[in-house]
Amino acid sequence: MPTQETDLDVLAKQLWAIGDPVRLQILRILPTEPTCENACNVSKIAERIGLSQPATSHHLRILRQAGIIANEKKCRDMIYWVQVDASSAVTEALREVLHASD
Repeated sequence: MPTQETDLDVLAKQLWAIGDPVRLQILRILPTEPTCENACNVSKIAERIGLSQPATSHHLRILRQAGIIANEKKCRDMIYWVQVDASSAVTEALREVLHASD
């Protein structure tokens, strides 16, 4: 069973991952479901945020490793989307930390 310190370590990693302006831009672009209709691949994301594909891939990897986004080979491409449950869990965990002394 994870300890409170482990939970805080995970939260800190997630907050670091989303605490970058470029990654926040990416999160704003990504859909919340892995559908082909509004699929976002690296090329599409890079074009919309004005970065190279390698730089965009780097930011996507950080978000994926933090569990904030997911990816899957679909629609002839690797597509990315926001993990809604994970992002809600980050929000709730941060709320608990900020109100722990209440």
